[in-house]
Amino acid sequence: MRIAVTGHMNITEATAELVADAIREHLETLDTQVTGISCIARGADSVFAQTVLDTGGTLEVILPSANYRQTKVKPDHAPTFDALLAKAAVIHTMPFPTANREAYEAANSTMLDNADALVAVWDGQPSPDRGGTAGAVADAHDRGLPVTVIWPAGAARQ
Repeated sequence: MRIAVTGHMNITEATAELVADAIREHLETLDTQVTGISCIARGADSVFAQTVLDTGGTLEVILPSANYRQTKVKPDHAPTFDALLAKAAVIHTMPFPTANREAYEAANSTMLDNADALVAVWDGQPSPDRGGTAGAVADAHDRGLPVTVIWPAGAARQ
């Protein structure tokens, strides 16, 4: 089963632990080999990716642009990003030289094109555009993909 992820980048450290536990529980209910599809951004994307790997799944990474690592990955997230990228079975780089809203929307679309389902680490709040979490959830619904929303009790954004 191929599962894409969307979610908030600005979750707290305590929320990351709650989310990892909830994702692990969700994956265990599937009783099948999982390929996680993620942009491995800070927060939900990376927590999902690591949890998929920790539970024996494989990781497929979608990079929104050629310069994504250099321009968008902050120094404190770089070690996690690099470690996850090194463990990816497949890496796709979108055909955008620069990370921007169009690149993020295309990355979300590509993830959903290649997924059987979506996990959304989402507090239910709307996004300002289609490149955010709510936009990815709406796109998944439009495509008829099953969406599992994960926002455990006590979860918070910074």
